[in-house]
This record gives sequence, C-alpha cells and structure tokens, in this order.
Amino acid sequence: EFVTSDDALDRDRMRERVFSDPQAKQQLEAIVHPLVGEETARQTRAALALAPPVIVFDVPLLVESTHWQKRVDRILVVDCSPATQIQRVVARSALEPAAVERIIAAQATREQRRAMATWVLTNEGLSLSQLHAQIDALMEEFQKVRQQLAGTPLPYPPSGV
Repeated sequence: EFVTSDDALDRDRMRERVFSDPQAKQQLEAIVHPLVGEETARQTRAALALAPPVIVFDVPLLVESTHWQKRVDRILVVDCSPATQIQRVVARSALEPAAVERIIAAQATREQRRAMATWVLTNEGLSLSQLHAQIDALMEEFQKVRQQLAGTPLPYPPSGV
C-alpha cells in the first residue's frame, strides 16, 4: 500500500495517511523512533571516541519531542517566515501549498520554536555573506560552549539517545 513500483516508500501516500490518522502516526513513530534512537546513539558513541565536547543533533521536531529536549543543553533554531517555509517546501517537493500548510499546522509554531532556542539563525532575506557572518558568529558561540564543557560529563548516556 505504501511501496512504489520500484520498491521505494511512497512518501506522499504515507504522509497523507499519517496526517489524517493519529493512530497510523503513532504506529509509524513506534517503528521509526527506536531505529533513529539506535542510529543516533551509534553516531554519538563514534563522535565521543573523537573526544569532541560539543555534538550537534539535527532534530526537525525537537520542540514536539520531550525525549530530545531532555538530551540537549542548548538549541539552535534556523528560522524563516511561514510564507518562506511554505515556498521552500513547495519548491523542493511535489506538495501543494495547502498540503504544506496542513503539515506545518500539525507542528510547533514558529513562536514556540523560537522560545525554546538558545540561538536563532535567520535564514531569510539575507545575502550569502550575511548568512556566513551569522554562521561565523554562531561558530564562535559553539567554541565558547566547547571551552566551557571541556572535561564535563554528558547530560545523558550515549546509549540512551
């Protein structure tokens, strides 16, 4: 039902099902989340073997996930307006704007994400050099955190990511 003729996941059908059926969403999450957790733990252990005091996780729905919130010290939100967000998703996918709006409506609001952020990187209306300047400033902040955390234990065990 959710596999294409070339044995790939039919993302459109899965998305439609998950956003229209809360039980289907729970079932999907029960399958996917443990796999993501295992892979994240594996990558965390590998990173720790290199001894970095800062590890960055890319968690698209962090605000909605108390599991992840308990496992991070600081949060970076890459932000843009809802209109830009919709425009970018439509440009990179086959989704209609109304479908993108429904997906966004099921997620945390922009205000909720920004309220949880330690840092906000604005990714809209900037030249490439302005965006690079923001990233450079952020890297300086990461270096400060790195120096502060050097030699301190993780707030969670890497096996429990």
